[in-house]
Amino acid sequence: MISILKYCALGVLGLLPTLAMAQACKPSDASGPIPDIRLIKIAGGLDSPVAITHAKDGSGRLFVLEQEGLVRVIKNKALQQKSFLDIRQRVAHGGEKGLLGIAFHPRFKDNGRFYVNYTQDNDGLITIIAEYRLNDKGGVDAAGERILLKIKQPWSNHNGGQLAFGPDGYLYIAMGDGGAANDPHNNGQNLNTLLGAILRIDVDTQDPGKAYGIPPDNPFRHQANARPEIWAYGLRNPWRFSFDRLSGELYAADVGQDDIEEIDLIEKGKNYGWRIMEGPICTPGINSQCDKTGLSLPLYSYTHEQGRSITGGYVYRGKEFPQLCGVYLYGDFVSQAIWGLRTQKSKVAKHKTLFKVQSLLKLAFSYFDDDGLLISTFGEDEAGEIYVAAYQSGRIYKIVKK
Repeated sequence: MISILKYCALGVLGLLPTLAMAQACKPSDASGPIPDIRLIKIAGGLDSPVAITHAKDGSGRLFVLEQEGLVRVIKNKALQQKSFLDIRQRVAHGGEKGLLGIAFHPRFKDNGRFYVNYTQDNDGLITIIAEYRLNDKGGVDAAGERILLKIKQPWSNHNGGQLAFGPDGYLYIAMGDGGAANDPHNNGQNLNTLLGAILRIDVDTQDPGKAYGIPPDNPFRHQANARPEIWAYGLRNPWRFSFDRLSGELYAADVGQDDIEEIDLIEKGKNYGWRIMEGPICTPGINSQCDKTGLSLPLYSYTHEQGRSITGGYVYRGKEFPQLCGVYLYGDFVSQAIWGLRTQKSKVAKHKTLFKVQSLLKLAFSYFDDDGLLISTFGEDEAGEIYVAAYQSGRIYKIVKK
């Protein structure tokens, strides 16, 4: 039973989407054209950046995760020398492992709390979801870590990694299927594991035996042989997801296997098909004549002729580029392309290729030096402007008008 205080807290948090909607741009025509973009460099010198976010504290800072275990700060387009958090000694990194996600509490400005997602090798690989908080001097003491969740990982890949607070004030967590090919443990279809799913927890309460609470409307809260933390399942490796700050819709980009990359609109309790399906097709290595009954199809998908590792982005809701309003921007780590799509009634109305590094390099190879644009993540600042991280060169770019 939720306490009166919790109801009050939810009431305050319930104002957040309303305020965000009031500040977010609204496209005049959802089926309107998608404009061209360009990228401008705002910072460099990072080591394997994998996430970009802000703290909702009015500081204008961007926080960038380095895979090895550092949280760095960009302020006024300058990378600060002092790191915000250093947990390198705790983090097992390399390949798809490392410090993979960060989310600041909706009331971070008042309570100083934030959350990270990282992998650790502790007699076997595990994912850790942990809470940190600012000390009295405004810094972070790594020794003050409070672990919320430990999740065993059977293999070293498909760790997911994204953390984000939804407009409801709950923390959402992306978990991959645990790795290897064809999901050998069938984790994506197993409700009794936290792997292969989007999780949803309450960091402001604690249920008996847990360091967090289970939201009362989680779909499997009262179902036998199911983990109550699960919000949606049937996912392979949802590396990056985001909430549209106007509509509240959750866009998740799920990295494919041999054939398909996909974008899903994640909804409560739905099954997105893996390992039965890879995108809109039956998974070739499992059963080419699968039963699709009850499975949710992607919003959009593309084959490996276009790219081989999707990186999810954001719906643009900033003010500096009004023609881009309402466009979901996403990319591909391998093909180094950026695309945009508009939706109408939860269907894709427009889709456009916005950026191709290959063609740009032919014109001005030095723009990205010799490292290209390996798109590891997109990020959003407090105003809704969108950024891109180049994994190998360690640079952060801002998406602006062409």
